[in-house]
Formats: sequence, structure tokens, C-alpha cells
Amino acid sequence: MADVLSQNEIDALLKQLSSGELDVDNIEDSKSAKVKEYDFSRPAKFSKEHLRTLEIIFEHFGRLLSSNLPAYLRKNVQVEVMNSEAVTYSEFSNALSNPVLLGVVNMAPLTGNIIIEMATNVGYTIIDRLLGGIGEPLDKVRDFSEIELSILERIFSIIISLLREPWANVVEIEPYLERIETNSQFAQIISPTEMIAILTININIGGVEGLMNICLPFLTLEDVMDKLNTKYWFSTMQDKDEQSYAEVIETAINKALIPVSAELGKSSITVMDFANLQVGDIIKLNRDVSEELDIYVGNIVKFKALPGSFSDNYAVKVTEIYREEE
Repeated sequence: MADVLSQNEIDALLKQLSSGELDVDNIEDSKSAKVKEYDFSRPAKFSKEHLRTLEIIFEHFGRLLSSNLPAYLRKNVQVEVMNSEAVTYSEFSNALSNPVLLGVVNMAPLTGNIIIEMATNVGYTIIDRLLGGIGEPLDKVRDFSEIELSILERIFSIIISLLREPWANVVEIEPYLERIETNSQFAQIISPTEMIAILTININIGGVEGLMNICLPFLTLEDVMDKLNTKYWFSTMQDKDEQSYAEVIETAINKALIPVSAELGKSSITVMDFANLQVGDIIKLNRDVSEELDIYVGNIVKFKALPGSFSDNYAVKVTEIYREEE
């Protein structure tokens, strides 16, 4: 509701107008509404908050790439998220050159596809490494052969499988590679005027650098847009850390192998006696046969035990447990 002027305020305004202290034009300018231009050809469907959350998701994705790709390429791989922006799909597709390396990815259960564009020099480097080369890109750009595309399909499938974990805080997805396109005209997954978010990632494979662009259409992300905010993302991440991560770590530790050894006793002899040892010689230990043995877990004494046998194998029977507080 607009403010209502009192009679005294009205009289004061009239007095200022009549005396020339107040200009009518200044009043009209101050009351004029500020108009913000809106470009209907580029509707603002992605906010800064959305783009920032996508950057966080793909920073996690980049860390997974850095740790997983070296196992296949046998080269150090460094991945860094450069920037994110919202553009129309036509701006993205018009900037592509031929030949291009595009992976069309189904983001089930989300609607539609996303596109992963990999720089051709990175593609040639990956092929060279997987075929036993030193990992150098080609001097002259050419089309990919069928064999090379088959090799790249394997790497794309590995890369796409790594998307599950970063997106788990937003939605459980089962992404898979539908096809690889080398011509941008055959990758029209949405209308040219539709808005998309582009995440640009820099990949360095043993000194060879190139860009990977992730094209995320609004139509694909529309159902989860309310979850693409940092508050929701961090809250779900903390819940997952406290619950599932603790269980995963505990399971991994339970399966770890640790060395266990029983010490029969100790003895000291001279170097000359050691050099002259023969089969049948007896070394006297510092422990009686009826005494309990020290049982080591790693290099720490954890148990006391008596020696014996079990199923024709040497064995020990635990008689005492050393607690940490002891």
C-alpha cells in the first residue's frame, strides 16, 4: 500500500513548489520505474546458484577422472573445471567444427540427453596411448576411423559411468552412451533456441591439453532444478557422509589383510656360532616350553597364547587379550 501524506506534508510540498525550492521534473524522474531489459530469445532459466552447483558436481566428476583415467592411459591426468555459462543450443552447436568428437549420453531416468564434447587432440592422444604410443596428438586433423571410434567408445563409457557418484546427491542416474557423432549436424538433441548450461573442463594428459564441454539442456534438468542449489546439495552430501561413507569405510577395513605371527622366543649367539650352524644343532631360547607365547598383529603384541597343533598344522590357542587401555 502506498504511503499517505499528512496535511502538513502536503502544505510543505506546495510551499516548496511555489518558492522554487522543488522542481516538478525531479519528482517525476524519481518516481519513474526502472525497467530491466529481458531478452526473450535467451530466457534466464539457469541462475547463478544453479551454475555454481553444477560446477561443484563436475569438480567431483573431475577428481574421479583424474584418479580413474591413469589406470587405462598409464599417464598422469589432470582435470580442472574452467567455467560454466548458460547459452542457447544454437550458440553451442555453431561453435563446433568438423570433425568433432561428441558423445550423446542418455541420463535415465531424466528426460532427454546431454552431450559431452571432447577436443579432437585429446581424442587422438587417448587413442595413441591405448595403442601403445607415447600419447602425442596428430599434426594434421583428420576424420576418425571406425576402429578409433570403437576405442573411444570404450573410454567414453568409462567416463560416463563416473557421472553416477557426483549426481547421487541430486538424483540417482544410470547414464549410458547412446552414440558418438563426429559431425555436429547429427547431434541436434533439442531445438536450437532451447537454453543449455555448458560446463567447460580442461584435461591435461601427460602434457597434452584440451577442453571437454558438457552440454546440459534445461529440458533434461527441469525435473531436478529445485535440487540444484548449494544448500540442498551440501545437506544431502553430509547425510551421505555420515551414513553410507562410514559403512563403506568400515566394510573396506574389515576386508583388509593383516599379518599375525607367534614368537616362540629369543636368543643371542655370536657371529662365529651363527656361521658354523649345522643341521641338527640346537638354539636355546629364552622361554620355557610351558610358557605362553607373544602373538603379534603387525609389530604390536595383541595376544598371549599356548602353542599346539590343529589338523596337522602348527597352531596357537589364545589365552589372553591385550586391551588398548592396558
